[in-house]
Amino acid sequence: MSSILDKIIAAKRAEVENKRRLAPLSELTARIASVEPTRPFAAALRKHAPAIIAEIKRASPSKGDIMPGLDPAAVARAYAAAGAAALSVLTDAHFKGSLDDLSAVREAVSLPLLRKDFVVDPYQVYESRCAGADCILLIVAALPGAELLHSLLRLARDLRMAALVEVHNAAEMTMAEDAGAGLIGINNRDLHSFRTDLGVTVELLRGYRGEALIVSESGIETADDIVRLSRSGAGAFLVGESLLRDGAPAASLARLTGVRLPAKDIGLS
Repeated sequence: MSSILDKIIAAKRAEVENKRRLAPLSELTARIASVEPTRPFAAALRKHAPAIIAEIKRASPSKGDIMPGLDPAAVARAYAAAGAAALSVLTDAHFKGSLDDLSAVREAVSLPLLRKDFVVDPYQVYESRCAGADCILLIVAALPGAELLHSLLRLARDLRMAALVEVHNAAEMTMAEDAGAGLIGINNRDLHSFRTDLGVTVELLRGYRGEALIVSESGIETADDIVRLSRSGAGAFLVGESLLRDGAPAASLARLTGVRLPAKDIGLS
């Protein structure tokens, strides 16, 4: 039986082929010459404590609608005011997102941006650069093998972008390290079952001696969660649903970062 991830990847490959027909790769490579320089993603994370990548998304395949009517630019400004180190923008249609969201956020704030999507083809790396991404997500479970992971990492570097390589188990962690990933995201949510457990980060970092900056992803709700994950060795944290679901992302993020917000910044203004 196909998992949710399998269905998403199949749809993504079809989507990429359709986009390739509408805008050939040669068109994207020509556009890159006029795109603004990338912003330093990893450096931004290293400068913040806690370093939170705040996520902008309307929905998820597992939870349904989270904040369906959100204005990406407004949420981005709210996150910036509340002390986010960087932003993650969901551009996948399963999350009711698009590349237009990424472009709108790029115009709204100066924080570095992660394009959160299922990248399975080099075409998407060029596409990400054109849309203003500073970092792409490479999900090991979504890729057919190490060769493509290495290739996409090299391409991201060639285009002056960072790459967050996402893993969920020890075998995937080894693949990310062997590929030379400088940013490794440990997803506490299993992308096949969508069950979440913060213990995934704790276990994978037990005895870890690598040099990659570790980003713990999914299921992070409180400052205590961040303390627990920091003690395990995580250096940054990707947080989305818990910031958005009550409709006050700035206030929710400020509770994690410790930033004191003026009253006018508590909401989305």
